[in-house]
Amino acid sequence: MIKTELKQLKVNRKDALEAAPGQTLNALRLSGVAKENSEVEGLWYGRVVTKVGEVSDAHHHGEAETGGYVLQGRGFIRYGERYETVEYLEEGDFVYVPPFVPHIEGNASATEDLIWLTTRTPDNIVVNLEDQDIADIELDIR
Repeated sequence: MIKTELKQLKVNRKDALEAAPGQTLNALRLSGVAKENSEVEGLWYGRVVTKVGEVSDAHHHGEAETGGYVLQGRGFIRYGERYETVEYLEEGDFVYVPPFVPHIEGNASATEDLIWLTTRTPDNIVVNLEDQDIADIELDIR
């Protein structure tokens, strides 16, 4: 039988979380469990904060599958042709973003920061997109 080395349980405290290596304007990613602070392989799990009035730049997450959970606030995700499709999310909602799907995240609350809990496999891949044709649409901010 082959003996493998056991990894160590690790607690990363909320006040000591560092910004993740992959960042997008107006979507501050903090690494909760990541290769930067744990012995994890093939997983990124963190907190993403978007302040009132903020909207991220267009981006995708390469080969990574992404799961998100709205912990606080109200948000939206724009995607599709010219980013014209909009899905609104409330506290307690989950979202799945498939690999390579370009999207824009934003805060849909006029009074409260948006906080997501987000997980990705295999890593926190972030590909920021420039020169995107983004439709000018009215958003439901309340």
